Amino acid sequence: MHADADAQALHLLQTVFGYPEFRGQQAQIVGHLARGGDALVLMPTGGGKSLCYQIPSLVRDGVGVVISPLIALMQDQVDALAEVGVRAAFLNSTQSFDEAMRIERQVRRGELDLVYVAPERLMTSRCLDLLESARIALFAIDEAHCVSQWGHDFRPEYIKLSILHERFPNVPRIALTATADAQTRAEIVQRLQLEEALQFVSSFDRPNIRYQIVEKANARQQLLDFINGEHAGDAGIVYCLSRKKVEEVADFLNSHGIAALPYHAGIDNVSRAANQARFLREDGIVMVATIAFGMGIDKPDVRFVAHLDLPKSMEGYYQETGRAGRDGLPADAWMAYGLQDVVQQRRMIDESEANDAYKRIQSQKLDAMLGLCETLHCRRVRLLDYFGQASGPCGNCDICSSPPVSFDGTVPMQKLLSTIYRVEQRFGAMHVLDVLRGVESDKVKQWGHDRLSVFGIGADRADQEWRAILRQAIALGLVTVDHEAYSALKLTEDARPVLRGEKTIQLRQYEKPARQKRKTAASKHVELGLTGEEQAIFEKLRWWRMEAARRHNVPAYVIFHDATLREIAKAKPHSLEDMRAISGVGEKKLETYGDEIVALIVSD
Repeated sequence: MHADADAQALHLLQTVFGYPEFRGQQAQIVGHLARGGDALVLMPTGGGKSLCYQIPSLVRDGVGVVISPLIALMQDQVDALAEVGVRAAFLNSTQSFDEAMRIERQVRRGELDLVYVAPERLMTSRCLDLLESARIALFAIDEAHCVSQWGHDFRPEYIKLSILHERFPNVPRIALTATADAQTRAEIVQRLQLEEALQFVSSFDRPNIRYQIVEKANARQQLLDFINGEHAGDAGIVYCLSRKKVEEVADFLNSHGIAALPYHAGIDNVSRAANQARFLREDGIVMVATIAFGMGIDKPDVRFVAHLDLPKSMEGYYQETGRAGRDGLPADAWMAYGLQDVVQQRRMIDESEANDAYKRIQSQKLDAMLGLCETLHCRRVRLLDYFGQASGPCGNCDICSSPPVSFDGTVPMQKLLSTIYRVEQRFGAMHVLDVLRGVESDKVKQWGHDRLSVFGIGADRADQEWRAILRQAIALGLVTVDHEAYSALKLTEDARPVLRGEKTIQLRQYEKPARQKRKTAASKHVELGLTGEEQAIFEKLRWWRMEAARRHNVPAYVIFHDATLREIAKAKPHSLEDMRAISGVGEKKLETYGDEIVALIVSD
């Protein structure tokens, strides 16, 4: 049975999905689930999580039930499966009663391989009765971190999913997520009753993503320079904290010739769904969004994710940046970050109505995020270390490629801390820095702070340099921002040994933000490993794919991923047999598109 299940799984991978072999832990997970075992799977975005439940659903008798919170994406997931010849459907609130009845009949009759269900729908007695009347191959709980009340995507209905174990004790379950630290993993196990499940934790590393964090000067202009310089014509996502900022940034990009769409919870459902559909189905669209956008986004060719505001946590940052480069090709995670981001995030935590335990955890998560921004060492090492994975310098982040200059910052730090102390820890950043730099503002004079011994002791450095030092002071835990006292800067206990000269401090040397150099089209395709001739074929294939997607009314990536088109451009197949050897080309796609592609290559 074991060998048969493994052989059958590999055969399905090759003939249905068109991949020559499983990656990483996929084969172990698929085999374990196909044989009836439970599993908790942590795999980075783009690591191939969906195959871990799709193939066992095909190997086992019955229908695989996938619980997903992402109603907007179910149609695309079902379309993608239909393209490879898998019988799939979904049940959610977007359907008419007649449509839902038809799919329910298919489930009862065993006419489907997979059915996608929203958690709210699953918990209804009607849906549970339907499942009890059918033969179930397995339950797949996608985005399983939603069960965590400490997490960044908590969904209360996920907690109720323990009912699956209680009502269907003999049906295997697989819980999947891309982001979960040890605490969240423990919570998933406990809440979903997966104590007996095998845990498969893949590497969190996404080596194709380049991490870059820049000093925020004029953030919108910096973003525009970054897109024009590195990613002209590419699909990307830009994250902002507020709805207002989303609208403003989208308008700004459009006014500078970049096709950008806004996405946030304040936009009506029809417009929001239309914008998401355009982003998924067209090439080269930039989506400007709040974090309401993105969980489970399957678009493989997002070439960059940019943040114009500091994310709340490393989990959020990792998940959001993980939407770039899911096809394994080079991609960028870019962020513009400044002192105001730190102040704003602290304020949001302090002013939230959550209990003290929750606020404490959110503060710890923010501290880790600040540590990533202010680190003097490889960003990837810092990021992976947060998730408990040891690694060495990556060579593919801004710090590795252009190491910052560090210096003994003990004296300037003492000047900053002394100034905060002398103004009695009652004033915000702007006022403290004015006193430090000797700026005779009305407020400084009004409070008599121009007569303090610290007035002007930092006149040798510019305002931006002091802002960078203050950010590092907060990241090092020497200074906090008290929002109950009008964002006043306060010293922590850790500041004492620094002030007394008992502890030295290493700081990052401030560097003025540089203009982004524009990358040429030629350098982009060389980076992707294509010759000039192959690049021309690749572009021709992308145009063909866009027309094919329009005819079939599916997103372009559902036809073929960019990575597959790139392989076709390199292989230049002259027959269907040549096509069969290319990764990502299964039997159904070969039958549907093979002749068209061969004709396109031969005519070239």
